This record gives sequence, C-alpha cells and structure tokens, in this order.
Amino acid sequence: MNEIFIVLIRAHTGLGSIARLFTRYPYTHAALSLDRSLTDFVSYSRRYHSFPFDAGFTHEYRDYYAFGKHKDVKIKVFRLCPDDAHMQEIRRFLAQCESDREEIFNLYAMMTMPLLHGLPICKAHNCMSFAAKIAELSGTVQLTKPCERCSIPELDAMLSPYLYFEGMLPRQSSAGYKRYMRPFAPVKFLTDMLRLNGQLISRLLLKRNQKRSDNW
Repeated sequence: MNEIFIVLIRAHTGLGSIARLFTRYPYTHAALSLDRSLTDFVSYSRRYHSFPFDAGFTHEYRDYYAFGKHKDVKIKVFRLCPDDAHMQEIRRFLAQCESDREEIFNLYAMMTMPLLHGLPICKAHNCMSFAAKIAELSGTVQLTKPCERCSIPELDAMLSPYLYFEGMLPRQSSAGYKRYMRPFAPVKFLTDMLRLNGQLISRLLLKRNQKRSDNW
C-alpha cells in the first residue's frame, strides 16, 4: 500500500516566531516525507539555516528543524494513501521539482498570504503551495483555489480526517547538518536576495504582459 506523510512543523526560526506572534497558529512550515520513519523530508525552503534567499526544492532532516540546542521539534503529521496512479503523479511532480532549474522559491506568496492570500507565480512554490499540491495530487482532497493561495491552517483543516500523529519529534543527526548550518558573508545575502527578487519580478511582469496581449 502506498503511503505519504504531509508534515506541519513548528519551526524554531526567528521568522517562525514572528509568524506565530501574528497568526496565533503554531505551525509555520510544511514538508513531505515518503516513509513513516520521518527522517528525510522534501519541501520548498531555504537550503541553509542562516540564509533565507538561497531557497527552492530541497531535502531536509530532523536536525534541520531541531537545530543547535533544540532536542526536538513539534510536528503534526497527516498520513495519505494514494492509489498507484496518484502515487505516480506525485513521483512525477517530485522529479520535475528536483530536476527543473527553472523551479524557484515563491517568496512573494508567503509575504502576501496574510493580506492577499498568496500570489501565484509560474514555476515557483513555497512550502505551503508545495504541500497543498501534493495533497491534491494524492487524490485525497480537491482544492477550491490555486495551491499558491492555500495557507498552512487551511491545509491543516482540509487534512484533519487523515491525522496520523501530533507531538514532539526527537532530533536525529544527519550527514548534511554541518553544511546546512554553515555561515555566509553578507555579500552573498545581498546578491542572492537581488537574484531571487529579480527572477520573481520578471515572471510577474511577463505574466502581466501576457494578459495584456490576450486582451488586445
């Protein structure tokens, strides 16, 4: 039997703390695990702990969530059991995310979620839209709006019948932890911030111009 696990994470990061302050909702990150050991997760997220602008499709591990002095992290897990056809669709989508260099991190959807309920951008995801897309591809739920406009609380509510576990996930060492926690010079912060924003803005402008062309 096929099974996948959509995992909501109470991130220990500073941004996670700020988000909880405003939303009063505990979970600020979402990821997918393909096995019940919950050791390897995939999501759209930062690739380094201290550097939010080098982001995109990436693998994450327990010590990425329970980093530093943290011994565990609070999670909420939903277990979905897609049939073979839907599982094939999920694997096809994951392969595309991992191999397509045009797929980028949709920072603007996260920034606009509280007021504008997300901002769809071509070939761009964040953790929320990624998890919502996986849930849709599983055949378990039908989204009533684009996945880019789905918040984590909405995803939580949609998947509530499939709750598998909620509690603390113990830290577990991974081979990639040292690389994930490495520091960076300020110049990389600036250059990658400009690069990501440039990519997102160019795609938004292209979409607007295409709409204008269609209306002529």
